[in-house]
Amino acid sequence: MSENEGMSSKATMIGVAGAGCGCMTLPAAAAGLIVLLIVFGGLGVLFAPIIALILFFGGGGGGDDVSPSDIDTDAVSESVQGDGKGELNPKTVPSDLADTIEDAGGICDAIGPVVIAAQIEHESSFNEDMLGPNGEKGISQLPPDKFEEFGEDEDDNDETSATDPKDSIMAQGRYMCSLAEKVKPLVDSGQAPEGQSVLDLTLAAYDVGLKAVQDAKGLPEGGAAQSYVITVRSLFPRFEGIGGAVSPSEFPTPPTSES
Repeated sequence: MSENEGMSSKATMIGVAGAGCGCMTLPAAAAGLIVLLIVFGGLGVLFAPIIALILFFGGGGGGDDVSPSDIDTDAVSESVQGDGKGELNPKTVPSDLADTIEDAGGICDAIGPVVIAAQIEHESSFNEDMLGPNGEKGISQLPPDKFEEFGEDEDDNDETSATDPKDSIMAQGRYMCSLAEKVKPLVDSGQAPEGQSVLDLTLAAYDVGLKAVQDAKGLPEGGAAQSYVITVRSLFPRFEGIGGAVSPSEFPTPPTSES
């Protein structure tokens, strides 16, 4: 076993231990899990402990009293590692925003509604009044300059506002599609490392900025971008309703990394 392989195994064991802790300590443990895995492992081996956490908590909550043994583990694995284009379970998002999330996830082929919902959960836990550390506002937490660029009046109330959920979500969809178009050449040309997808790079660019991804020709080093990608992906099964329909914010996630 190489030194790197040994370190990866150590991180995995720590992750398994974290999965067995009490619910009161899980948010901190989950955050530590993400950091340790990023430091000690490669992106390709990060998902197994995340999937274990999802299964341990029955897909993110007990919405339909589904036990871990009833969950389709293959479906969970496929969802976490997939393209985010699975069908959105409308019971997992606020009813008045389901159509808007579907619309935002239908702007381009690269971004599906499950991705939009998972990002919102991680960014704000569906809090339309959320204020970010760098001036971000609203449910999708776009940087102010990006909301100004991509935001429109979606509900015909004669006002375009980041704290209007529909305006914010649709701006998120447009911005994500713009980012996907700009990072795609890195993947198509082979400049991005093997295994890093257009979706991975798009999510990273949303969190740490397009320039950081372009300069790195893939996921930037340092952990923040990788943590964001993994955390958002870990939420895909919830919003596809795998393991039962659950309410937003029930599954513990690490703190949002600073943009």
